[in-house]
Amino acid sequence: MNIFRQYLITLVALLVSGSPGFAQAPPASAPAPSADQTQILQSTEAFVRNLYAWGPEFKVRLGPMTPSASPDFYLIPIHVTINDQTDSGTVYVSKDGKTFLRGEIYDMSSNPFAENLAHLNIEGNPTLGPANARVTIVEFSDFECPHCRELFRNLKTLETQYPQVRVVYKDFPLTQIHPWTETASIGARCAYIQSPAAFWKVHDAIFESQDLISPENIWEKLLGFASTAGLDTDAFKACMSSPEAKKAVEANRADGEALNVNSTPTAFVNGRMLASSDKSALEQYIKYELARPPAKATPK
Repeated sequence: MNIFRQYLITLVALLVSGSPGFAQAPPASAPAPSADQTQILQSTEAFVRNLYAWGPEFKVRLGPMTPSASPDFYLIPIHVTINDQTDSGTVYVSKDGKTFLRGEIYDMSSNPFAENLAHLNIEGNPTLGPANARVTIVEFSDFECPHCRELFRNLKTLETQYPQVRVVYKDFPLTQIHPWTETASIGARCAYIQSPAAFWKVHDAIFESQDLISPENIWEKLLGFASTAGLDTDAFKACMSSPEAKKAVEANRADGEALNVNSTPTAFVNGRMLASSDKSALEQYIKYELARPPAKATPK
């Protein structure tokens, strides 16, 4: 749980933007603000400190400001530090410095999910369904998360109903609260490295056995799942001890963080974010996307 959710959730829940650019570091070569822009940054800092009761113990850094989707507003990142922990959000401020806007601004002439699609990085991850599917679901999941098991079961049903949909699995282990989840992700990735088809057998076995797995028996369980899936267990054990699988898991987690994933499960249906295992919402998105004319910007 990051700083906004620990210390500031009641203060800044409306500040945090859901945009994929959230929490990105400012560009090192940003041009210096003009005198008018400097004044806007100073007045914005004073305003947000008062709005959220951020006293001197909160270090606040704003900028660099950039153009937004609206020609009348600047997009301004806000970086807040307390107790040596930092997080970021974005707000919009009018160019006359008189209006402060929380939330998101969209360019209605473009796909509102294009930024998500550009950051999903699907290649090299386990996939079910046709490669040319009109609907692609990318799930960020944690093998130890009970709600992720619910999504797993819901997707099983939906895969039968909608075989034309593609599902892509990406790891997002919440290691702070789940002690064996990263090991499970590494094991599943080792299964994928050895046999992409076997990944799904190991994936299903982990979720179905979730209540029987512990930090003490996770290795034994994974080896059993690998053997049942027909994998070479010696190669599997070697992979588990090598850096390759762990790097792939960490890359997926970094992708999720870049997309502002902060809980599991989080799924993206053609880029549309769903931070839950809600089957009815998932099916609503699938039906909507299938009914639309073929989209140009689907992940490949």
